[in-house]
Amino acid sequence: MNKHPLIRVLSCFVLSLALAMPAAAQVIKIATLAPEGSAWMREMRAAAAEVKQGTAGRVEVKFYPGGVMGNDAVVLRKMRLGQLQGGVLTASELSLVYPDAPIYSLPFLLNSWEEVDRVRPVVDPLLAKGFEAKGIRMLGVSGLGFGYLMGNKPMRSRADMDGVKLWIPQTDEIASRVFELGGLSTIPLPLGDVFTSLQTGLVDTVVNTPSGAVVLQWHGKLKYLVDLPLTFVVGYLVVDDKAWKRIPAADQAVLAKAFETAGRRMDANIRRDDAAALAAMKQQGLVVTSLDAAEAKRWRALGEQVNAELASSGQISPAMLEAVRRALASPKAP
Repeated sequence: MNKHPLIRVLSCFVLSLALAMPAAAQVIKIATLAPEGSAWMREMRAAAAEVKQGTAGRVEVKFYPGGVMGNDAVVLRKMRLGQLQGGVLTASELSLVYPDAPIYSLPFLLNSWEEVDRVRPVVDPLLAKGFEAKGIRMLGVSGLGFGYLMGNKPMRSRADMDGVKLWIPQTDEIASRVFELGGLSTIPLPLGDVFTSLQTGLVDTVVNTPSGAVVLQWHGKLKYLVDLPLTFVVGYLVVDDKAWKRIPAADQAVLAKAFETAGRRMDANIRRDDAAALAAMKQQGLVVTSLDAAEAKRWRALGEQVNAELASSGQISPAMLEAVRRALASPKAP
């Protein structure tokens, strides 16, 4: 039966409207502990704006800063459930998904920014492949600086460390092993609980970068810093692979480029910010101390022992550790 002419006209009109209407934006929800206003958030929001413009609004990145979505473990669970598509996460938490995630943060493995610059061009692509094999897309990894022991009393010798209440990340088995071998008691807590724990005295010593201590507002409770870099701290920006694959290839390229560029800016910024944070903490009374030579040597030996044990047990891929060591042994780039 033929349709009434008016119905045919209306049908064509509705169809044309439907075709003209833009498709709903694909929203990528990313959670982070980084507070609003921090350098991390400024760069990530800049990248998100590039993505929205570069995809003509087809992809929109929405952030949940300041830990409002919970700690790293909660964020990972919400990613699995599809409530979030991504997160800026620590290496220790991601090690539960991909054991090689903490490779840069192994104790005393990297000791200077020059070594970091030598290693990352080689190892970053290996990490990206490893994450992908675990169903996670690595959009970026940014160095946050070197972590130092900071506390409320001077630490120069083994005796000085007796009785310290040292915070370590809740899932950081590597830190737990190193400090246990070193004879220190540790208090594992989520990152978001440290500020309150410093205020109440539950913990009195931490390992963090100077800029991290300032951004997280821990610095007011920290009076001394041991001038011995224990670990290189990194943060990963990751997206669940199922969400990634729903994005058209051309838009994936825009997203990847925007956050890769933002990561490079963050790497450059953090070196300046870390130096500025340390200077500011010194002005507020922070005292920088050094371990005596024997104690520093003991800690470095403990780090080498733990790294060897991790590789021999397969907790860290021996091939990944060897890639870092080969890069460290390569000639310095001109």
